[in-house]
Amino acid sequence: MNRLKKRWGAGPLVALCLVAAFGAAAFAQRQMGARGGRPEVKVELSGSVERAGERLSLERVENVKPGEVLDWQILSSNDGTGAARDYKAVGHIPAGTAFVQGSASAEGGSTVTYSIDGGKTFSTQPVVEEKQQDGSVKTVPAPVSMYTEVRYEWSDALAAGGKLSASYKARVK
Repeated sequence: MNRLKKRWGAGPLVALCLVAAFGAAAFAQRQMGARGGRPEVKVELSGSVERAGERLSLERVENVKPGEVLDWQILSSNDGTGAARDYKAVGHIPAGTAFVQGSASAEGGSTVTYSIDGGKTFSTQPVVEEKQQDGSVKTVPAPVSMYTEVRYEWSDALAAGGKLSASYKARVK
């Protein structure tokens, strides 16, 4: 009997500790899910161009030509167990293209803002300082050709299992 105790003495204790630890982790996960869970947002960016009356994915196009309009789509999906609060999606306006004014749209009532400094700051109407003939400086709306990013911000959280889409266009220079 002493041999049995020596042989199995620590085994049941280790097994009990492991069961307790895994059980506590599973309980914590269930509790976190009960309080709202954790969001897991996945973002897909796709682009297309229209040629000869056909919409082509940019993945299938070798070159784009000056004057062509690129249509960018941002699809955000929350595959997590909780809502993504204060969710924002940002689309980059590629070098060699210019944002097409009025083309930004999104479902679900988003606020659209723009950046002219590579995404450091955003505004609904970016401005620049322009020197006047008399030497004074005047703040004027920045031309859309200066836009570098477009940001979408939704007032409601992106619910677990939910999807949001946004789009914008850029013309090849």
